[in-house]
Amino acid sequence: MSEKNRKWVLVSRPTGLPSRQNFELREEPVPPIGENQFLVRNLYLSCDPAQRTWMARDTYIPAIPLGDVMRSGAAGEVVASHHPGFRQGDLVSGLFGWQDYAVSDGGGFMPVTKLPPGVPIAMCLSVLGITGLTAYFGMLDVGGVKGGDEVLVSGAAGATGSVAAQIAKLRGARVVGVAGGADKCRWLTQEIGLDAALDYRSEPLPRRIAELFPRGINLFFDNVGGEILDAALAHLAVGARVALCGAISSYNDSEGPRGPRNYTNLIVYRARMQGFLVSDFAARFGEAVTDLARWVAEKKLRDQVDLVDGLEHAPDALRRLFTGENRGKQLVRIAEPAGRPA
Repeated sequence: MSEKNRKWVLVSRPTGLPSRQNFELREEPVPPIGENQFLVRNLYLSCDPAQRTWMARDTYIPAIPLGDVMRSGAAGEVVASHHPGFRQGDLVSGLFGWQDYAVSDGGGFMPVTKLPPGVPIAMCLSVLGITGLTAYFGMLDVGGVKGGDEVLVSGAAGATGSVAAQIAKLRGARVVGVAGGADKCRWLTQEIGLDAALDYRSEPLPRRIAELFPRGINLFFDNVGGEILDAALAHLAVGARVALCGAISSYNDSEGPRGPRNYTNLIVYRARMQGFLVSDFAARFGEAVTDLARWVAEKKLRDQVDLVDGLEHAPDALRRLFTGENRGKQLVRIAEPAGRPA
């Protein structure tokens, strides 16, 4: 194959916000494939907050070694295969990284999956991908949302938060979203139908939460942590549930997250706070995708994708997650598929 493989490699651990200086764009020959392997031409790259932690330290998977390709979810097209389960032309998703081409054997922490036919690729990485799956199991299984619940969602204009908030509405809950900026708050109420939205940049959250939840919060779905988590813990209802999906407010803090001051309210209000990983529910991914796809088809669930074009812009796209510039799922498009809607 005469093409070159452009790849972003991690060359330094970030201090604070990740920047282009943490990466180096290299060009190498397209890697060969061996027995039971296949070659994927990447089309879309996924930008997710977890990538910032992967750059810095061991978590539920080891940190990215310096000099290795930047780890990320991606969707692509199989262009060559020596694997019986994958054929040339198959559209697939997996942890293929920030590069034009990736070699895979189909396994790993996030096993390679084939994309469902007739579905836009971007949607397979957003509401029908890990983003939607995280929201689905976090809200329904971990949070146990039910009709009549008073629900607060932080990071509600983001990829996972926006889907989680809509699922809560589908279950008959009253839902308030926290987001940064008036435009995002208007989008939450006017476009996806939340009952109210809080702008953490301009509103005093403790007072506004108290006003909007006079009987307390039954369920808090948290993507942010920090001060927003602390404010929510101050206004729990008896028997409240707190689903910890992420803590993006601390990912760029070199000192690490600070413990919430109001955690003792979990005792007072007999509440529970539980973290989770979407991989905990891998055996039920098919069930979730079926439900999510049906809700999208019935126009009960809206998908929002924020698209940046060009592999060369991948570091800037990742940074958008932490500056509040993105709305919905942040993707990088690096190539067009052959005969498939993008």
